[in-house]
Amino acid sequence: MADSTATSSTSAPNPAVNARYALPELPKVAGVDLERQPMDAFRLAVAKVVGEAWDMDPAKIFPAVDVGKKDADLTVAIPRFHKGGKPDEWAKKVVDLFKPSNALSALNTKGPFLLFTLNKTGFTYHMLRTISHMARDARENPTSHSFAFGTTDESKGKHMLIDFSSPNIAKPFHAGHLRSTIIGAVVANLHEAMGWKVTRLNYLGDWGTQYGLLSVGFDKYGSEEELVKDPIMHLFHVYVKINNENKDEIERFNKGEVTDGDNTIHAQAKRVFKAMEDGDPKAIAQWARFRDLSIEKLKETYERLNIHFDVFWGESKVDPESMQRAIRICEEKKLTCDDRGALLVDLTKWKMDRAIIRKGDGTTIYLTRDLGGAHDKFKIWPFDKHIIVVQAAQALHFRQLFKTLELMEEPMAGKIEHISFGLVKGMSTRKGTVVFLSDILDEATEQMHEQMRSNDVKYSQIEDPETTSRIIGETAVKIQDMSGKRVNDYDFNMKRCTSFEGDFGPFIQYSHVRLCSVQRKNPNVPVASSVEDIDLSVLDEPKIHDMIYHLSLYPTAVRNAYVQSEPSQLVNWCFRLGHLVGSAWETVKVSGAPEEEAKARLFMYIQVREVLASAMRLLSLTPIERM
Repeated sequence: MADSTATSSTSAPNPAVNARYALPELPKVAGVDLERQPMDAFRLAVAKVVGEAWDMDPAKIFPAVDVGKKDADLTVAIPRFHKGGKPDEWAKKVVDLFKPSNALSALNTKGPFLLFTLNKTGFTYHMLRTISHMARDARENPTSHSFAFGTTDESKGKHMLIDFSSPNIAKPFHAGHLRSTIIGAVVANLHEAMGWKVTRLNYLGDWGTQYGLLSVGFDKYGSEEELVKDPIMHLFHVYVKINNENKDEIERFNKGEVTDGDNTIHAQAKRVFKAMEDGDPKAIAQWARFRDLSIEKLKETYERLNIHFDVFWGESKVDPESMQRAIRICEEKKLTCDDRGALLVDLTKWKMDRAIIRKGDGTTIYLTRDLGGAHDKFKIWPFDKHIIVVQAAQALHFRQLFKTLELMEEPMAGKIEHISFGLVKGMSTRKGTVVFLSDILDEATEQMHEQMRSNDVKYSQIEDPETTSRIIGETAVKIQDMSGKRVNDYDFNMKRCTSFEGDFGPFIQYSHVRLCSVQRKNPNVPVASSVEDIDLSVLDEPKIHDMIYHLSLYPTAVRNAYVQSEPSQLVNWCFRLGHLVGSAWETVKVSGAPEEEAKARLFMYIQVREVLASAMRLLSLTPIERM
């Protein structure tokens, strides 16, 4: 972001109103974007006052101006500056110099803290004005996250490739893939909100000996009719059947009691996979059909989750020459050792053990394909950053991958990041313990529909109750996943996550519905086109200030979620806003208020709704207007 000098957040269409609420001339601080973050203008006002009193550069004070503290709107902790002497002496210098302005109305002290009070009318003006202008820009650019309030363009020109979800073809979507999908979608959205160009890649598990076993199983138990009807579920049942019916044989093979030379199911599977690796047309054709049908079914699941991908890739897409290249470089750089015919990269020096890159029969393994894949992805989609969202149990594999790329001196080494997450425990439905996402979403939808039917009046006003219940059910499942820190395991609880009471997904949707209802229930109240068209003096209730102050913290919540790859930061911000709206609901009314007051309050509620909807979209949720 460019350096900024400002007297207000943006140029106003009404000069007289703008002059009335103009902020004092503010110091120039690199990286401050007053067009998008009006709270920073008020922090700069504090930095200016303190800097003048202490004869310090305001740029050094600005980072220490804290928001969101209990005792004041803006706080400065004097000990952070190591000024020497007593804090109250330094506090007195600021108090003696302080004069109220359109930015700051009061200054108090408490121990070693300077406590500043915002000029509430000036603050409300600049906040509502910025939000309404950016909401207009976002509506005019609906395909971009980088126009709404809370976003920046600081990373414009940079490209981020993100690999998430990554289910195995021919296997149902399970809980681990759900977490990767939800977290990855939000991380992608957050990067776009910071100006990145993002490519969403789904790296499918679509290669390996298990597909040889699936091929053998389908030849024995497969049904063309069932395959076309539901490819993933049918292939899953085939895979389970071939494993269960040959369990003893596979166990004996694993114990070394039978060999590849015997005509066992396992040996047959290995031969099929070897044929696939060798490019046998028949083996490849069957595998490609399984893959294509599985992807079409997966797309239906992603559509239910309101999540999209730019490309479906996978292990099978890695160029064999890129894998051989990786092996060759590792050998040339003397990174390898031999173990009974298998080739390994020796990472014991870095406390990561040895990792296989070529099996004894000459076939590849996960690490080989990831080494070759890193080369191919960087060539096809040159990136400044590549994020891979995979469960924490795979942490060692990615440490080995990153260290090997570094030792190979690959150009993308150091640009790839593993974002991990904990386990989902106890994911079940009324039908029993399962991990099929379709069952989870179906039950969440059903329970939401039951809740909606309990109010006949409201239910009759919903145009499409099936779609609405599906969206709320999807929200419930996602928000339960994102409410806690992503590294933590959590216990899935259908009853709790679909509850309308407490901090769960339906509450966020309900808060948005409430805000939509204000305009709907007050059709005779004129909708102001801009903040200059309302009387700001009537927006003086403490509960209004609490809401607007919380809106000012939204850009920080977005940034924290982005920096930490932590959706819970944004979820918790939404919960807090919902509670503030609920608290104001009975006292800060539009209906029945005097005309100017009603007009101002309606404008304010519309801006609150705009920001909540923006936050929901970053969380990959679909805001609804009735429920």
